[in-house]
Amino acid sequence: MFEHSIGPYFDEKSKILILGSFPSVKSREENFYYANKQNRFWKVLAQVFEDEVPESEKEKKDFLTAHRIALWDVIASCEILGSSDASIKDVKASDVSLILEKAPIERIVLNGKKAAQLFYRNQGRALPLRNCKTQVIEVYELPSTSPANATFSLDALIAHWSIISK
Repeated sequence: MFEHSIGPYFDEKSKILILGSFPSVKSREENFYYANKQNRFWKVLAQVFEDEVPESEKEKKDFLTAHRIALWDVIASCEILGSSDASIKDVKASDVSLILEKAPIERIVLNGKKAAQLFYRNQGRALPLRNCKTQVIEVYELPSTSPANATFSLDALIAHWSIISK
């Protein structure tokens, strides 16, 4: 059983919450999100927000803060082989309300099919809005930025993900 070792990244001004499934082996080693250079996450976001691709953890955090983006995963703990979403089982869900209660989230972006599947299974279609900072939250299911998702080119990912900057 692997416990999620990276806390949610957000502040009181975050408006977009991007949720992945579970950190890759490389991200768990480096203790920050999307650390695998093969993952197109940071390249996609840089293009979408017309910014430089952040390299260091500090640059990534500054990028997220500047664009009011929060990051976390839908899984708090699970069984997983390597970094393969297909192998995930025995899932314990993350408590997304921890962010929704503290930040004015307007959009939730689900990074890939597995994140979307588990989000809806564990969070339900109705989000916990009792203490939510905003009453209307749009949810977008977008193609995974993972290198395992060979169906989408970088340009196709950018086209799909551009909706979050509008």
